[in-house]
Amino acid sequence: MFHKNKEKLESFIGLNSNFKGDINTGGTLRIDGSMDGNVNADWVILSEKAHLKGDIMAKGIIIGGRIEGNLRAEEIVEIKSKGQVFGDIFANKLSIVEGGIFNGRASVERDESKVVELQAKKK
Repeated sequence: MFHKNKEKLESFIGLNSNFKGDINTGGTLRIDGSMDGNVNADWVILSEKAHLKGDIMAKGIIIGGRIEGNLRAEEIVEIKSKGQVFGDIFANKLSIVEGGIFNGRASVERDESKVVELQAKKK
């Protein structure tokens, strides 16, 4: 279901787990259970069963479950069809699949260094 993670899976919070506290890790963190705390990782994946109360900072964030907190991504935030985000999003790219829920403010800024101006051909 989630194939966008570019880093290998380094950390995992299982389906029947309840975690309280902040996590700071390299690589990809996948959350299937419940978590109350902030996350800082390269990539974060919340599965459809996941529930997080806290903020996420990462290169990329994929939301399949529910998050109550703010998201800050260097690259992309992707909300899947069963994903629910209740908080603000700051990212370079934002993708919301039909059925995904987003209740908050979004600030999407494109990276100006990657913008290529096209000029019309002269006749």
